[in-house]
This record gives sequence, C-alpha cells and structure tokens, in this order.
Amino acid sequence: LRELTVHHIDHDHTNNPEDGSNWELLCLYCHDHEHSKYTEADQYGTTVIAGEDAQKDVGEAKYNPFADLKAMMNKKK
Repeated sequence: LRELTVHHIDHDHTNNPEDGSNWELLCLYCHDHEHSKYTEADQYGTTVIAGEDAQKDVGEAKYNPFADLKAMMNKKK
C-alpha cells in the first residue's frame, strides 16, 4: 500500500470533490506514466486529454500465454 499514490484524474490539484470522483490510486510507476504523457505530448506535438489513456485506441489485450498450459504440461508426460 505504501507504493500507491493519489492521482487527480483531471490533473487539477485544486479539484477535490468530497466523493473522491477526481482521484484514483495508482502505483508509483503508473502515476509517473500519467504525468509523463504530457511531457511527451509537448515534445512530439501531440495532445493528451486528462483522464484518457493515450493507448486506448490500441484496444484491450486478449492474448493469454497460459491458456493451454495444462495441455502443454500433459504433452510432456
């Protein structure tokens, strides 16, 4: 739990609603990634919308390398 940080979804540190709807708990690495997106956007001339993931157009990961693990293990017997 000590590795978790509170992140303001809209990046406005003065927007602190009582229901916590502008906050999310992120690990240190994810929090750093959220803020580095803006640095990279400035560097490469792209835009980032607060609260949206730059990779959302890539889609959801569906590959499971362990899907047939039991069958693969049984083959070796």
